[in-house]
Amino acid sequence: MDAQVSSRHSAGRNRLVGTALIMLSVLAALTCHTSFTTWLPTDLASYREYEEAKPCPAHTEMLSSQDCLREIAFTVEGTHKDGKDLRATLLGPAPFARTSVLFGDRGPVLGGLEDGDKVTGTVWRGVVVVVAVGHERQTSADAPRDEPQIAVAVGTFAGLSAALCLMFGAVYLARPRNTGHFTWRAYGKWLLIVTGASCAGVGLVTVWAGLPWPVVPTVCGVIVGGTAWFLYQDLRLGRIGRERE
Repeated sequence: MDAQVSSRHSAGRNRLVGTALIMLSVLAALTCHTSFTTWLPTDLASYREYEEAKPCPAHTEMLSSQDCLREIAFTVEGTHKDGKDLRATLLGPAPFARTSVLFGDRGPVLGGLEDGDKVTGTVWRGVVVVVAVGHERQTSADAPRDEPQIAVAVGTFAGLSAALCLMFGAVYLARPRNTGHFTWRAYGKWLLIVTGASCAGVGLVTVWAGLPWPVVPTVCGVIVGGTAWFLYQDLRLGRIGRERE
């Protein structure tokens, strides 16, 4: 009698888990869709437009946001060079009277800046994209970059996670009393770890190496698919101890 009650409780819990996983798969799928249809095209278009931007015509009105590149003389009011908050506060003419510029690292310009220094800032669409002192130039964190691999890595992780959640959710709903090898500890946890690690690793490597962004979903898909197949075979053949939730 106790075993039957325990079985019913286990089945009910698995149905709830399955429903939650299906809902998570929908959210992950929406994130994947947004990454590939909004984030990626926007980044690609922004970088292309930035690369094609021309210097603003001389003696034209200085507006708060323009598609042309305008060089403006600034005076450094202050800097912050510690930790991850790397920035310089610049004073210039209106409409850029006081502008905070974020950087991804200290060099080659930010590290040597002191209060009162004169710098030249290149402004595009209302933000300072480059700060220069003499012949040294440093791109700000707001400048468009040719790094679509990051958006693709996030989208790929979301897409693969959606597939995993859908697969496990369907099994938990269809077979709530016996999910077989589809358990979190023995199968799901390792697949999620491999998915996250492969997307992060491949995404960073492709950025550093300048490889085209389609490499990311291709390589990650092969890694996760291969891992899923080999892990399932090991579980099926008993080479890995089965753990039930």
